[in-house]
Amino acid sequence: MHSRLSCFVGFEDVIAEPELTHSFDKVWICSHALFELSKYLIYKLLSLVLAIPMALVLALVFAVLSWLHIWIVMPFVKTCLMVLPSVQILWKSLTDVCILPLFQSIGRCFAMVNIRLDQE
Repeated sequence: MHSRLSCFVGFEDVIAEPELTHSFDKVWICSHALFELSKYLIYKLLSLVLAIPMALVLALVFAVLSWLHIWIVMPFVKTCLMVLPSVQILWKSLTDVCILPLFQSIGRCFAMVNIRLDQE
């Protein structure tokens, strides 16, 4: 088997016969040729049948995502950034009143804990 940098599946990748235990040479050559020919023809056939519809579908998906980003997501983000300073002040006040005293108390409780490890 030889290694190659490719995104395509090769015959050696699918038929994992070790090099020392190949089947008969004629069988190996015919199966390899049939595999490569089938892979080539099926790819061409699928490309012929599906390439244009898939291009249309992917173009529609890209257009919809672009529209959503331009007309929905970015205005929402800009609105949040405009409102954010007042929300930030409210959030800081809320955390200073409710959460900060709790964590300060927990910190003071655990501040007196000492751990000593002795090796025996």
